[in-house]
Amino acid sequence: MINKDNIPKHIAIIMDGNGRWAQERHLPRTAGHHAGIDRVKEIVKTAGELGVRVLTLFAFSAENWTRPKKEIDMLMRSLNSFLSRQISELNKKNIKLIVIGSKEPMPKYLQNKIKEAQDRTKYNTGLIVVLALNYGARQEIVDAVKKFSQEAVDGKVSIEDLDINKFNQYFYTIGLPDPDLLIRTSGEMRISNFLLWQLSYAELYFAKKYWPDFKKQDLEKAICVYQKRERRFGGINVEKKDN
Repeated sequence: MINKDNIPKHIAIIMDGNGRWAQERHLPRTAGHHAGIDRVKEIVKTAGELGVRVLTLFAFSAENWTRPKKEIDMLMRSLNSFLSRQISELNKKNIKLIVIGSKEPMPKYLQNKIKEAQDRTKYNTGLIVVLALNYGARQEIVDAVKKFSQEAVDGKVSIEDLDINKFNQYFYTIGLPDPDLLIRTSGEMRISNFLLWQLSYAELYFAKKYWPDFKKQDLEKAICVYQKRERRFGGINVEKKDN
């Protein structure tokens, strides 16, 4: 049973395995991406019902541009269509959408749709859904260094002012809590250049199921496992030490 008093504030998910899900069913890889996009709706709904504050979904990495152009074009169009259909639903459910990652070289029509979705939901106060699109954590860290360095050159900040809390303000995820729980589907056990800075103390959960098969009960199972773990953030459990 899930303890409603210990729900992770921020869950991040690497939605992996769409292509393999399709191939095992003798379907084109694009069918897997369509199924994966549809799966997002159920997981967002479940996260909201459980009281999760932030749900970050890794939709497309900066390294994914090396995939076949036909597959990329389909995915871009599908994301655009998904956002078009879901903007009203997001507003209805008081969900705020934030997209992190680089705009270029994403197609302009998708950039415009992302801006529209973010603008129309920016005042919503419920679940925050963060879509990591054309995202790479190493590039995010480089961008953060550049932003701070430019402000230092401009005399707005001093090098001596830089600490962990200050540096947090230069990341794409400014204002959001760090993830408490990272879930990766498909059985792969790596984090693939995703939120490298923010995941410092996250609990990691690797599900064997491909993303299109990852359902409500699977998210609940991951949260149950999270709740059984002891989070010490580099410290010790005083009670256990004393015993």
